[in-house]
Amino acid sequence: MNKYLLITVVLVSAITVSAQRSNDAIQKQIKSLKADKQITLTFDGGSTKIMAIGDNFADSEAKSAGIQAMNFGMAFNYAGKDLAAPPETINFTFWVMSKKPKFAEAHAWKATIGTETLDLGDARYAAKSGENMEYLNFKLKREDLAKIANSTGKITLGTANFTFTASQLTLLKNIIAVSDIK
Repeated sequence: MNKYLLITVVLVSAITVSAQRSNDAIQKQIKSLKADKQITLTFDGGSTKIMAIGDNFADSEAKSAGIQAMNFGMAFNYAGKDLAAPPETINFTFWVMSKKPKFAEAHAWKATIGTETLDLGDARYAAKSGENMEYLNFKLKREDLAKIANSTGKITLGTANFTFTASQLTLLKNIIAVSDIK
């Protein structure tokens, strides 16, 4: 009986160990995706942070929205040097440059996925008026981010409409790939 218990423990341990990805493997993947200028991996001795920064949205869309420019960043963290499971949520922030607040009153995010509208909720809003910056912070389910990455990229933020560019959609797909343990 003890022999079977030992074999079971060894097999479960082997499966658990193989279902992880090391920071080295993730860093190699980031380089193979040619995303190392947009995606960074940092380890502080206790935890790892993976962060990505997207390009600006189209100037014409920014102008239509009454802002100067907008881009975004996303990140997730995990303990140690091994990603044991894909993150359930990814922190996502829109950085908005604007001479006066545009999103203070209305900052809900909706994405068009085919004929479906995905309601991603209201942002945790912050602004730095001296810097002409607004920050719209969201916690996105990884599966919702994947849906957006595989869509046309049309979104509504507050009352303004934007479309993720091809390079931005590629970045979203790359974060989904990097956050997977397969």
